Order: sequence, then structure tokens, then C-alpha cells
Amino acid sequence: MTDIWWQDATDQAALVAKGEVHPVELVEGAIERIERLNPELNAVIHRLFDLARTSAAAPPFDGPFRGVPFLLKDFAAELDGTPFCEGSALAGDYVSKGDQLLTTRFKEAGLVICGKTNTPEFGILPTTEPRRFGATRNPWDPTRTTGGSSGGSAAAVAAGIVPMAHANDGGGSIRIPASCCGLVGLKPTRGRVSLAPRYGDVMTGLVCEFVVTRSVRDTAAMLDAVCGPVPGEPYYAPAPRGPSFLAACEERRPLRIGVVTEAPIDTPVHEDCVAAVWAAARLCERLGHRVEPVELSVDGDAFVGHFTTLWAGGNAWIMADWEQRVGRRATEADVEPLTWALCELGRQVNAAQYLTALQEVQLASRKIASVFEGLDVVLTPTLAEPPVPLGTFDSPPDNPLAGLLRAAAFVPFTPAFNVTGQPAISLPLHWSDTGLPIGVQAVGRYGDEETLIALAAQLEEAQPWAERRPKVRA
Repeated sequence: MTDIWWQDATDQAALVAKGEVHPVELVEGAIERIERLNPELNAVIHRLFDLARTSAAAPPFDGPFRGVPFLLKDFAAELDGTPFCEGSALAGDYVSKGDQLLTTRFKEAGLVICGKTNTPEFGILPTTEPRRFGATRNPWDPTRTTGGSSGGSAAAVAAGIVPMAHANDGGGSIRIPASCCGLVGLKPTRGRVSLAPRYGDVMTGLVCEFVVTRSVRDTAAMLDAVCGPVPGEPYYAPAPRGPSFLAACEERRPLRIGVVTEAPIDTPVHEDCVAAVWAAARLCERLGHRVEPVELSVDGDAFVGHFTTLWAGGNAWIMADWEQRVGRRATEADVEPLTWALCELGRQVNAAQYLTALQEVQLASRKIASVFEGLDVVLTPTLAEPPVPLGTFDSPPDNPLAGLLRAAAFVPFTPAFNVTGQPAISLPLHWSDTGLPIGVQAVGRYGDEETLIALAAQLEEAQPWAERRPKVRA
């Protein structure tokens, strides 16, 4: 059975469909791996084993991932009757009172939810070290960050606990942990995956929902399974070009690809991250694509200032949303110092300031989008550094926002594409000499996941990563 754990979700579901393995066996295997590996990784914070066993024993939904064990990130995608905390002590013992639409679609795809994964408080930092639940450790090097905010999900998938897990992304939170943990992490086009029923527009469209996986075909098939709007959506992604995102894996056409290695803000980019992008660019050339250096002509420092205004306002809203859930006002003791300081900053932003910041980032978005008028894809580093040591983003008591400033230097390449709404994917194409995974980000035109999936499938075929194994693993 050990070999099965390292097969992707598509292969595991095929074994179930052929009757060669039962969902109960897959789920019991996932439970055993959680029990064995989680003491070192701290990836899973809510065990839902009884629910998983009941679901696995029942006739599975006839979806593409029937019987495959799965984990939900403890952020946004609620599951009725289960604990929901978003990394915060403010949540107390809160229990969800219904499913998000995405959770329902996961179940309809045949996935069996076995637990919930760790996340930083309110998903703020690009590392998963919440005060309430403790740090999640990277399977490749347990002294290093998994990234965030989907770090618990990424650690579980990278270690072989489950083949895919839920993730979401408001400034890089799918792509960052995918890079740190050696996974495939697609941020879909804005509006591609619904946030219904509770949410419509999260942080003026910055936040997207999806998964982290170990294979491109799992990513494509999952997008087929969960995409699609419902009435009343604030944003609609352009319709797919064809009947299936999975079919895009077979596309083979020459692309025009731009390469960016310089950060849009005044921060250095580690030589390993630059090397990863140029190695990917040379591979693209060998595959018949045209590659050229390009620039994203954006005032990065001004952009960061406006993005921070939106981010602070958004987190003040998250705090208010939780106050409504738990029926009381939050106190400083309920949350981490950085969270309190960021939310206080957000409370000081008035409507005019918020809308001005939104206007400015939308102007920047138009400039970035204009680069793609002559390009199919742009390659960048996913991160400006390899996975950093745990504790890197800790703030001193007299400056609680210092961790956020350090985080901006770590993730200068991801937030812009939350603002533009474009699809972007991190691919595990490079490892450092010390064995740390380093992702390469590919960004597509608005609404064009197909081109990213096609290129990602080509790169995966040409330079496979499936056989790589971390230190801490199933």
C-alpha cells in the first residue's frame, strides 16, 4: 500500500473505480499517516476521523476523485458541524452551521474529508505559525517554514498524508506554500471558484479558493470539478475555451513567454530563485516556446502601500465577521499582536482612503495586464527566497507590524496577481543544493487557465518531480 500513498488523486480514484482498493482502506491509511507524522509536522489541527470513516463506508459520490482522502484548510471553506477557527483563539469552540458551496463540491467530487489543516491567524502571514495551534513544519526540513497561509495543507500533501488538500489565496497563500513544499499550486482566475453562500467579494476580489496537489492533472481535474458560478456572483470568470480544463493537459502549441526576475519592490532576490526561473525558461525554449525578458512597469513601493491599505481593511472586516459569529467584541488578548495591530490599522482607514487604494491598485492592474497583450505567459520566481527558518516573521513587542514588513520582502511576486485577478501557478521545478524546493511562478492572461495548465503539463513531463521525497514522509 505504501506505493499507493504516493500516487496522485487521479490514480487513487482509478483504483477505487476498478475495485482494487476500497475508500475505507484509503481513509484508514490517511488516518494512520496523520497519527504517525502529525506529531512532527503539526499539519492537521482538527481530526474528523469518525466522519471520514462513515463517509468512506457509504456509497461514494460518482465524482472524479471518488473515495480519495482529503483535508480542508481551517479557513473559509466551512464544513457543517465541525470546528472552525481560522487560526484564532477568538473563535473559541465555534462550530460551523453549514457547508460552503466549495465544500459541497469537494464532497460531490468524491473526496472524503479526514480533517482540517493549520493556518496562520486570519491567514495573514506567509508562514503557518499561529499562537493557538503552534507552528507547522516543512517536511523537507522541519526547521523551515511551510509557507502560508495554506501551510498545513501543503505539509500534509508534501509528506504523502493525502494527495491533495484545500487551499486559498489572498496574496499568495496557495502559491507560497506550494513553492516551500514542492507542490503544484494554482491560483485560479478571480470568480472561477465560487465563494458562496456566505461570501461574495472577499477583500475586493483578492481572495481565491482552490487546492494544492502533487500533479498537474489533479489540478486540472479538480478545477473541472469545483469551478462555476451561482446566481448573484460579484465576478464571473470568462467561460473555459473547451469542455474540460483537464483536456488542456494535451495542448501543445508554441507560446510567447516573458521572464521577470527582478522584484517589483526594493528587495533582493536570492540567486537560487533567479536560477530556478532561468532554468525553467531554458526548458521552455527546448520545448519550442519563445522566451524573452520583460518588465512589469509598476511602482512596487506605492503598490505595496495601497495593497497594505486593502489588506488591513480586509482583516478589520475578518475581525468584525468573527465578532458577529461569536456574539461579542474582540479584545487585544483574543488575537496575536500583529493581528491586533493590523486590524487597528484597518479600522483607521476610512471609506475614501480604501476606495482610493483600490483605484490605485486597479490602475497598476491595467499596466500589468498590458504586458500580456503580446505574451501568453510570464515566468517569475514564486518567492524571493528559499523556505526561511521558522520564526523569521516574528515581530518584537515594540513593533508588532515588523513581521508584515519582513513578509513583503519574502513574497514580492505573488500579490500583484491577486489584484489583477489573473491565474497564476507555482510549479516545483527546482531544488536548492541543500534540498529545499524552490517554485517557479507562471502567470497567464485573465481567464486563461488552459494555457497555464498546458505549459505546466509539458514542464512536468519534461522534468518530472513525482519521485522526489521529503525527509518527513509516509
